[in-house]
Amino acid sequence: MIHFLQTFFVLLLELTALFLLISAVIGWLQRTVTEDRIQRILHRPNKWSGYLYGTGLGALTPFCSCSTIPIVAGLLSSKAPFGPSMSYLIASPLLNPVLLLLFWTLLGWKLTVYYILATVGFSILIGWGWEKLGLETAVKQVRVKKGNVSEEKGKPKWKLAIRDAWSFFLPLFPYLFIGVLIGAFIYDFVPQDTITTYAGGDNLWTVPAASIIGIPMYIRVETILPIAGSLVSKGMSEGAILALTVGGAGASIPEIVMLSKLFQRKLVLAFIASILLAAVSTGLLANIML
Repeated sequence: MIHFLQTFFVLLLELTALFLLISAVIGWLQRTVTEDRIQRILHRPNKWSGYLYGTGLGALTPFCSCSTIPIVAGLLSSKAPFGPSMSYLIASPLLNPVLLLLFWTLLGWKLTVYYILATVGFSILIGWGWEKLGLETAVKQVRVKKGNVSEEKGKPKWKLAIRDAWSFFLPLFPYLFIGVLIGAFIYDFVPQDTITTYAGGDNLWTVPAASIIGIPMYIRVETILPIAGSLVSKGMSEGAILALTVGGAGASIPEIVMLSKLFQRKLVLAFIASILLAAVSTGLLANIML
């Protein structure tokens, strides 16, 4: 029990400090990289560089899929290029720095680098593929009103970034707490043979199952990644963890409902199918290559 409590508190304090630090840095970047600036950057003479910029900017902006959609709606209503905007939509929740920091801390640099390369590749391919399929015609006409930010004028960006980091952290702390608690329990009390038998790398069904489970469950990465670190140490397939993360972070029931206000049905279905394909492919390739 003493070892369990030690594991729990050390991991909780470590992740809390890292979470607040990286959130403050990204909060500052988000106030520097405005929606208007994103729109200008996405208009590139070379279309492929537009997809690359869209994916890269997605990593610097909102932390979850639902908060990405209003920005995407603003980009499309202001005639930003469709393909790069869709790369931005896919990349934003999958490549946010908080998720990558947790990945690095809990699962190691090798799996993190693989995850980054895989999600960057899929973000670019999905944006390009949707444009080639002519899915731009499935975007509904949505007008977006700009918010009033006069109250924040004149305030230092670093102070606003610290405020944003704290306000972002507080509602997510319970998820982080629960994830660390469950992860510490699994690490200390669950037999390794149990995990290996039911979710080991040799079981081909674990990756597709994890991909399918991740989307409707809307699993917070702040909860699942501390658990994932313990599961992997006990023998769970790394591919299953990756598939669960891509499915859970990349799509969710709330996000799909919001997208249905912005996209016609065929584009919403394309979104779900694309995230599912990315999750399964990322997981299966991880089990083969890593």
